[in-house]
Amino acid sequence: MTIGKRLFEYALIYKKIIITALIMLTIAVAADLAGPFVAKKLIDQHILGIESPWYKTQKGNMSVEYKGEYFTRKDYLEESLPAENQIRILQVGSKFVMVKQPIDFDGKRSMVAGQLLIKKGSDTSKYNAEILSGTQLLKFYLPEIPKMIKLLGIYFALLVIAAFFQYGQKYYLQKSANRIIQKMREDIFGHIQRLPIHYFDNLPAGKVVARVTNDTEAIRELYVTVLSVFFSSAINIVGIYVALFILSPKLAALCLILLPILYVWMIIYRRIASKYNHVIRARVSDINAMVNESIQGMNIIQAFKREKETIGEFENFNEDHFKFQNKLLSLNSLTSHNLVNVLRNLVFVIFIWYFGSESIRAIDVLSLGMLYAFVDYINRLFNPIVGVVNQLANLEQALVAGERAFELLDEKGEMVSDQDIPRYKGNVKFDHVSFGYKEDEYVLKDLDFEAKHGETVALVGHTGSGKSSIMNLLFRFYDCQKGSILIDGIDIKSLPRQTIRKHMGIVLQDPYLFTGTIASNVGLNHPGISREKIEKALADVGADVIFKNFENGYDEPVIEKGSTLSSGQRQLISFARALAFDPAILILDEATSSIDTETEAVIQEAMDVLKKGRTTFIIAHRLSTIRNADQIIVLDRGRIVEKGNHDELIERKGKYYQMYQLQQGGASISVS
Repeated sequence: MTIGKRLFEYALIYKKIIITALIMLTIAVAADLAGPFVAKKLIDQHILGIESPWYKTQKGNMSVEYKGEYFTRKDYLEESLPAENQIRILQVGSKFVMVKQPIDFDGKRSMVAGQLLIKKGSDTSKYNAEILSGTQLLKFYLPEIPKMIKLLGIYFALLVIAAFFQYGQKYYLQKSANRIIQKMREDIFGHIQRLPIHYFDNLPAGKVVARVTNDTEAIRELYVTVLSVFFSSAINIVGIYVALFILSPKLAALCLILLPILYVWMIIYRRIASKYNHVIRARVSDINAMVNESIQGMNIIQAFKREKETIGEFENFNEDHFKFQNKLLSLNSLTSHNLVNVLRNLVFVIFIWYFGSESIRAIDVLSLGMLYAFVDYINRLFNPIVGVVNQLANLEQALVAGERAFELLDEKGEMVSDQDIPRYKGNVKFDHVSFGYKEDEYVLKDLDFEAKHGETVALVGHTGSGKSSIMNLLFRFYDCQKGSILIDGIDIKSLPRQTIRKHMGIVLQDPYLFTGTIASNVGLNHPGISREKIEKALADVGADVIFKNFENGYDEPVIEKGSTLSSGQRQLISFARALAFDPAILILDEATSSIDTETEAVIQEAMDVLKKGRTTFIIAHRLSTIRNADQIIVLDRGRIVEKGNHDELIERKGKYYQMYQLQQGGASISVS
């Protein structure tokens, strides 16, 4: 499915609002385009209508008195009168004259010795004429004034109607655009929550943020501005062509040459601009990622004096973005205005040629009103063309942004399951499990062990031995390639990921805290966790001692990542969070490795409460914290090399014994 079609489907969600906007737009355009027709009638029938034939009649509503006689325009007579009763009022230069007889033809007029001369080609006619004074001329205009006022009122009313409906269509189009983008952002953000963890392994957070914010904002321009301009331009162009065909089918047909020229140019422009916009959007993502990474690692950048190098990397991205923005700007500057000017000149050449040839051949006499209407419509024709041309850049940006947004939405995710299952007993079995983050590169090899309900299982080993990978598999952040993982005898692959995690809790080595308060970070705004439960969880892990001196207590503000709190304080909140959710299976991922000795003592006291009645997995570098574990599993390069409790493993004097001796400061013993 094309990007345009998918964007159109999003628009269909709010089709009622958009259709309302388009109906209002159509009314606004129709009212606006009716203006020149009213002006043409005003000029031809009322301002220049005085040159129509007049006939001597009796006194009446539309008659004009001149030297004791009454005259009425032919247009207002219900019956034909003899030609000998006809008079003509004609403009010669800045004056108006009366001829008391019909004229044979019209042409170039002049006054010579009190006579009116009319020349047309080689023919010349002479007529006796009287020059009308201003007062006399005004009398002949008086019957037209009420009709002229009426037409001016209609013209003003059309302007008001057009303005009202133009406002309405803009309001509703922008409302629909905001709704569409709101829906799209919700879809993208919701989809991000459903994406597997491995999707984010190779995609910087800044690039994801760019798709949720920058790209959707570019798409918003499509619905707010581009859609409005394209629809209004299309309706305007159609309406103007209809009007031109009514006025002159021949000239309107000649003007149709604009459409294929415009279409071909749009295709060429889009092919070039699309390449530039892809690079521009990519660089915006790179800049976002760079800024996000720099902020996250600002302490490292400044500690190691990497400010200049970081600025240099940023400037490279920014320079590349600037270069392609300039290329796009050059493309727009060289084509848009130049193209419109060329087309405008082409149409006016056709226009001048057409009217000139008609006048020279004297095939038809074209009125001033007709001339005004044509000039007005042709000028109006280029307003929507300019609008379309100027919005092509925004159209391309929106399509490229849409491609990037839909690329994210097309990533395979999983629906968030609401399925509820009874609380686990907590029996966990790894049945000959092998796993690798990359194909055929296993980091876990044939793991086979079991943790029974209520047991504490410790996982130890050197960095890279696979300890954290075991936890990733248990939480189904990843799935194993070989073997199976069972909880209470059920293969976890047979259950939705969210359902599996419902009765599981985790405390990470570097816990993540969200913007809010201490209490909100414990309960995570879960409706099933009351304030009393939050406070009890904090008290059970000993946090009441640590946080008692805070001004706002458990309502103390927490900023992003909890950067104003110490490592130990963040870890206590993480422990309380796990306890508040009351998991059947608890995972402590090196939870005490980055805290001070005093806080560790508080946590160690709380761990007995935390582990009670739960199956607990502990990943630890400090072997002193796992002496009381029911089972210790020693890993080396993804394999289990030893299993047993602390005393059993010490007696064996194997890998665990070596690690323990090293941490206790004793001499390591070589074991074959």
